[in-house]
Amino acid sequence: MNVNKPTRGSDADSRIGKDVSYIKRMVRKVMGWWRYASVGVWSDTRQSMGVNLLKTVNLSVRSFLNGDLQSQSCAMTYRTLLALVPALALLFAIGRGFGFQSLMQGQLFRIFPAQHDVIEQALGFVDKYLSTASEGLFVGIGLVVLLWTIISLISNIEDIFNNIWGVRQGRSMWRKITDYTAMMLILPVLMVCASGLQILMTNTLQTFLHFQFLSPLVSVIVEIGSCALTWMFFTAVYMLIPNTRVKFKNACVAGVISGTGFLLLQWLFVSGQMYVARYNAIYGSFSFLPLLLVWCQLAWLVTISGAVLCYSSQSIFQFSFDNDIHNISEDYREKITLAIAAVVTQCYVRKMPPPTVLSIVTDYEIPIRLVTQITDRLVEAHVLSQVIIDKEAEIIGFQPAQPTGGLTVSYVRSALGSIGSSGFVPRFHMRFKGVESVVDQINRSVIASVHDLKLEDIQLDLIDASGRKAVQNRPSQERN
Repeated sequence: MNVNKPTRGSDADSRIGKDVSYIKRMVRKVMGWWRYASVGVWSDTRQSMGVNLLKTVNLSVRSFLNGDLQSQSCAMTYRTLLALVPALALLFAIGRGFGFQSLMQGQLFRIFPAQHDVIEQALGFVDKYLSTASEGLFVGIGLVVLLWTIISLISNIEDIFNNIWGVRQGRSMWRKITDYTAMMLILPVLMVCASGLQILMTNTLQTFLHFQFLSPLVSVIVEIGSCALTWMFFTAVYMLIPNTRVKFKNACVAGVISGTGFLLLQWLFVSGQMYVARYNAIYGSFSFLPLLLVWCQLAWLVTISGAVLCYSSQSIFQFSFDNDIHNISEDYREKITLAIAAVVTQCYVRKMPPPTVLSIVTDYEIPIRLVTQITDRLVEAHVLSQVIIDKEAEIIGFQPAQPTGGLTVSYVRSALGSIGSSGFVPRFHMRFKGVESVVDQINRSVIASVHDLKLEDIQLDLIDASGRKAVQNRPSQERN
């Protein structure tokens, strides 16, 4: 009896087949994870830390790539150089008033150890600027130019942050003058005091602690204090500059990350100054300028990226079902529109609290971007009206803009169909008479079929705000 033994060639082919099959499975698994991380995660309604972290990273990368932050950082570098001398002039003017001018000069020489000549020239420019702005006929013009240059710089920063947050309207001119002036007077004082406090702590601790082995501990404490002040500065920037309400926890996380990146860039810049000092014999003081430009651009890139991270961490829930909302059908949009209008109307009839955008999102699991778009259109069509629930917290709810007896489905469709531009195509009604008649006939037939159907009579499950229990709605005829 002959037994067919497997040959070495068949074993090798079998192993190769298994390896190929394993590689294919791994490729499919990696592609599945990639599709989930890039697109599918926005359809995941779970509120776990991992899902929220993945959404934050996803949105940060998308915003970084789509927002053209590189160009914005280059533009801010140019504006910073224009406002550099006025900013230093304001800083030194305040420092002179507090007696910290020599301390500030020492800090500049410490940050730029290889550029004493450049710093002395810059300080000479600052002294000339201050003397020109404070003497004779130019005293008023010099102060106005100084303040306007710095206000313009901060205004550009606000515009970038507002664009990241999707804020359409910035501060008014009066608020810019008052808010920015306060920032220009307070922040330099804090910076000077922070530097003086750091030196004071170092000297004081070393005076009281005579033990040599405690010197490294003192250095660590001072460095941690310096990092904490930097983190607090970036946190305040992300909270105060955008013309919108930013939560502290989101601004704090972004401030810690951006502040750490900024300190790392500062360390690299100081190290780079020591490294390029040997080339000063060839390039002279010009070697300082390219490094300063690169550092300034990277610093702005870190700052703007932190603003994107702050926005992403606070607004991830706004991008749920983002692709589905972008490709939503008109039929489904109309269903959700009638559902939101019916919820607001029936809450008003039942004397329940006015629904807000957040309550509609939470109770009925409708994406917030879609709720915002639909409620804006319903308010514009005078179907709903806004009501202030909490003025300080800026909480706004919705209620019917018309008597509930006249809020029918046909009225809502007609009101929504009338908003927006129409009739602007030349001679359209003459060239497409048949199209207009067909569309008008369709609209009349639809309106006639639901002419008497009121929003308060549509059957739906209301969510009771107190007990979070479903309350079955009954038509008004059954209730009567």
